[in-house]
Amino acid sequence: MAEGELHDLGADRSLLLVDDDESFLRRLARAMEKRGFEPEIAESVAAGRASVSRRAPAYAVVDLRLEDGNGLDVVELLREMRPDARIVVLTGYGAIATAVAAVKMGATDYLSKPADANDITAALLATGDDLPPPPDNPMSADRVRWEHIQRVYELCDRNVSETARRLNMHRRTLQRILAKRSPR
Repeated sequence: MAEGELHDLGADRSLLLVDDDESFLRRLARAMEKRGFEPEIAESVAAGRASVSRRAPAYAVVDLRLEDGNGLDVVELLREMRPDARIVVLTGYGAIATAVAAVKMGATDYLSKPADANDITAALLATGDDLPPPPDNPMSADRVRWEHIQRVYELCDRNVSETARRLNMHRRTLQRILAKRSPR
């Protein structure tokens, strides 16, 4: 799929992008516009819900963790207002339980960040039982481990001892991992 190539989007090309990472949001909006979508952006759950209430889009890409709450609130409202919408949930924290929750709420697919515009377009346009192709640049096992540790650390309010206990690892080992830069 070449950048700028138009796809069979149907008559309604409306796309809602909800993410609190402003630079990512703007880049993604430009890339999706080049692919034939008509993007509208929202930087919070409140803005995403307001946008859906005004005009429920045919497509949506929603970040799971936003500063003002959970992106699944936007997914749920969109699914109520437009049952045929194609929705992809993005997250920096890949977790099976969250993926199941997102799909049960009505998401079409679930992608871990960093996802590029080609991955997102493939997921939005996948039909029937077609699974989108595997990502061109999946996270390495080291990166997935690091993301998991970071998520548990954040959920434990950045308490190293509590995080180490929950991950069943030595506190000093955890401190060394947290001191290093994230793997690619």
